[in-house]
Amino acid sequence: MSSTTSTILVVEDDAIVRMLIVDVLEELEFKVLEADGSDQALEILKDVNQHIDLMMTDVGLPIMDGRQLAIEARTIRPSLPILFASGYAETIEVPTDMHVIGKPFSIDQLRDKVKSVLGQH
Repeated sequence: MSSTTSTILVVEDDAIVRMLIVDVLEELEFKVLEADGSDQALEILKDVNQHIDLMMTDVGLPIMDGRQLAIEARTIRPSLPILFASGYAETIEVPTDMHVIGKPFSIDQLRDKVKSVLGQH
């Protein structure tokens, strides 16, 4: 892995969907951290030694949804880029400095979106 490898935290409660996203991102040579929901994600976010370049989260998480998680994440890491995955991408309201990708998405769409959010073109 090169020193420019970005680390992405993937938060998705559906294990199969999470595995697919992780596989794609690893194929694209990103380092991937996985969380099955908000609690696990917040534990990772609170680890000051853990570098994270992007958090990709499903909007429809149980208990604390993706938007609430994003707000919490930003209190811990104020400059963290956040990408929401949603089956209702057209209708979802997200803060202006956060990003959305509609589900289902293709591998190419995911790659392009992640790279654009990370500023890698």
